[in-house]
Amino acid sequence: MHFNAFRFSISWSRVIPSGRRDEGVNEEGIKFYDNVINEVVNNGLIPFVTIFHWDTPQALEDKYGGFLSRNIVDDYRDYAELLFERFGSRVKFWMTFNEPWALSGFAYDDGLFAPGRCSSWVNRQCRAGNSATEPYIVAHHLLLAHSAAVNLYREKYQKSQTGEINGKIGITLFTFWFEPLSNRSIDIEASRTALDFMFGLWMDPLTYGRYPRRVQELVGDRLLNFTDKETEMLRKSYDFLGLQYYTSYYAKPNAPIDPNYIRYKTDSRTTVTAYDYEGKPIGPPAYSPWFYIFPKGIRHLLNYTKDTYQDPIIYITENGVDRYNNESRTPEEVRNDTFRINYYKEHMWHALGSLKNYNVSLKGYFAWSYLDNFEWNIGYTSRFGLYYVDYQNNLTRSPKNSANWFKHEFLIKPKSSSKDSRKVGRYYIM
Repeated sequence: MHFNAFRFSISWSRVIPSGRRDEGVNEEGIKFYDNVINEVVNNGLIPFVTIFHWDTPQALEDKYGGFLSRNIVDDYRDYAELLFERFGSRVKFWMTFNEPWALSGFAYDDGLFAPGRCSSWVNRQCRAGNSATEPYIVAHHLLLAHSAAVNLYREKYQKSQTGEINGKIGITLFTFWFEPLSNRSIDIEASRTALDFMFGLWMDPLTYGRYPRRVQELVGDRLLNFTDKETEMLRKSYDFLGLQYYTSYYAKPNAPIDPNYIRYKTDSRTTVTAYDYEGKPIGPPAYSPWFYIFPKGIRHLLNYTKDTYQDPIIYITENGVDRYNNESRTPEEVRNDTFRINYYKEHMWHALGSLKNYNVSLKGYFAWSYLDNFEWNIGYTSRFGLYYVDYQNNLTRSPKNSANWFKHEFLIKPKSSSKDSRKVGRYYIM
């Protein structure tokens, strides 16, 4: 398809079954990932490796509660070091965590993801948890684990594992963009507060070594403090930032919350909605219930990130759109995904606008996803892929029109360039 990079994650428990390196390494798991990395490199692709994608070893959940315990920081650092040692000669782009917001929120505020913890009044299926405190405890330990791995990599491995590409380490964050519901100052403030709770909760510590002012004021003593040493380790603890953008919402302030029912997802005191005052959606709906198509949001997010967080190097590590897996449609009908081509065109147009007109340090773009896949709590009902997977016929794969568009149109190298425009495939940003 003419892509030049491939992004994948490594499973902690596959290489360290107990979660603790001093208790043994699974060499068969190491060999598996050796083969994956070699295959990627041998096909001319640059591996972008995610160290952790929500799969905390069950042994560590049982031993001390996983990311609820400060003990996870050292065990995660040791796990990351194993990967740096074994794979660092071939892997030059590391991402410590994928979407930590989803783990701290969905797993500990509403209990939808493993280990399924939350306050009982939020979700009756939660057998234990506290939605007012645990999301912040987990977020704190995720940040400390990130900084521990980054500092270890920089001190022991980054300078020695050089080559055609020098090693870099970062993190991958997911966020919505929030538009103010109106031009009123209170709605503008609400949009920034919503962004601070979803994005700034991570970016402020990673850039400045402290939580956002709005978060500190609204959460109070439920927010853990960083020591001076932790602040120093966190500050500027990434070489690049992976951004995952799909959709946007409107934001407005809401009424004060009941102090007996406090949780992370209402702490911002904002209401986010896909509909404006006239009842019109912010954009056309995709299949996932949270997903509305708003291409301008990616430009707003990129520009905001540059302005607010000292112009970081950015890779768009996920961007794409899904459709319902309607079993009554033929494979030929599913592969005719013009809507997906239009989604990519519009979003890349706005992303390139940030690069060209606002000088955002955007270095790369990953489409989500290469294949139709299992989408967490909605399973196989959603299709994000550029390639169609026939679940009824031995998982046969075939390209959709969007895959052919990338291969035969967008990624064709230009024959010439212009000083007055930026050419990508057959499309220009003026």
